[in-house]
Amino acid sequence: MIVWLNGTHGAGKTTTGALAQPLIPDSRVLDAEKVGETLMDITPGLPWTGNFQDWAPWRALVVETARHVLDCTGGTLVMPMTVLVEQYWREISTGLAHHGIPVRHFVLHADQDTLRGRIEGDTVLGPSTFRLGHLEPYAEAARTWLHEEAEVVDTTHLTPAQAALRIAEAVKD
Repeated sequence: MIVWLNGTHGAGKTTTGALAQPLIPDSRVLDAEKVGETLMDITPGLPWTGNFQDWAPWRALVVETARHVLDCTGGTLVMPMTVLVEQYWREISTGLAHHGIPVRHFVLHADQDTLRGRIEGDTVLGPSTFRLGHLEPYAEAARTWLHEEAEVVDTTHLTPAQAALRIAEAVKD
């Protein structure tokens, strides 16, 4: 199984995923961003669009990487990764389903003011114009398709540990 943690950049997916992993038996964290980083290292580079998710190889390789890891280890993969383009989510989720891999899709949600405050107050990465620039695309995806495709965990008043516990408990049901 895959536990996919979606949401905008700065929503706490990586932190929540790391905290959820020990709560979910026989699980591992697989960061699909590393697949994108590998593709970004190709020289000369692939045509840059500003987002490695625009590259079809990224979407296919995320599916294949997850499939091969699960074939090797079994268990559950916790995958924290923002996917805001519906077509891209369809490609990934359909690819995983084709291989018989069930996906529990969660969205870590908070209102725009809370997200903005978290991003601007981030003491580890510092304020990020990149993450701030994704607030509106996230809001649009949430309004049009994303919240209908996932289990929404409102993190406005939750710590990452509380969100991780909610996800782990939902997965056990």
